[in-house]
Amino acid sequence: MRRYMVVAGLVVQMIGQSAIASPQLNGSITHHPKDGVINVYGPGGPDTALRRAAEVFSLKKGISVNVVAGPESRWTEQAQKNADLIFGSSEQSMSAFIETYPFINDKNVEPVYLRRAVIVVQKGNPKGVRGIEDLIDKPARIVVTEGVGVYNTSGTGVWEDIVGRKGSLVDVKRFRNNIIAYAKGSGASFKAFQQQNADAWITWIHWPLNHSDKVDYIEVEPERRIYRDLTLAIAKGADPQTQEFIDFIKSEQGGSIFSREGWTH
Repeated sequence: MRRYMVVAGLVVQMIGQSAIASPQLNGSITHHPKDGVINVYGPGGPDTALRRAAEVFSLKKGISVNVVAGPESRWTEQAQKNADLIFGSSEQSMSAFIETYPFINDKNVEPVYLRRAVIVVQKGNPKGVRGIEDLIDKPARIVVTEGVGVYNTSGTGVWEDIVGRKGSLVDVKRFRNNIIAYAKGSGASFKAFQQQNADAWITWIHWPLNHSDKVDYIEVEPERRIYRDLTLAIAKGADPQTQEFIDFIKSEQGGSIFSREGWTH
């Protein structure tokens, strides 16, 4: 009986976490995207390049683009009303959105750019970090980004992918012992990195490029380096101009905007 109760408790816990991980749709909301504005929703991070692209596109075409980004809980209800385009900051991130929003599906998802993971360090790199090997072999205070089963973030598992790349469990154990914070989302990670005066934060290249006044960065060694993509999913019934915006993002002019933040093909 005791064993049954333990198992049942685990099942309840897993169900509870699943419910938190993906927001529940509001059944009273009907999706009506055709309002003359291209409404774009997704996580923080890729939104900076998307906003710049939207500004240039709007000036060029005279079409309004509204980019709303950040934790999903902040925009999910509005997206249910009028989303023309959902963007994901990784494949696993987009897969979760597809599970939640019935107006997008995997056949309409298009990967458009990649960006690499880097090591963010304090300005001037006072710890003298030279790469992941230093964070494995020496004492360090490291911040990592994790969804911890309840938060949709592209950072989930990134540090493990990098540190475990050589197939060494010892590397993973040593690096893990240096982690001081598992933060939900990149914004929270950046805050933790600053507040706790950490030595390193594993994240994406666009974060240090967009905050170069506050942090520096070190490249991950080539043999450990990983990439994740920016994906776009056009919504069912989207404003017809939405495809024009997608085409602009993928164009040479759009590509130059994204390349300034470290995105590549």
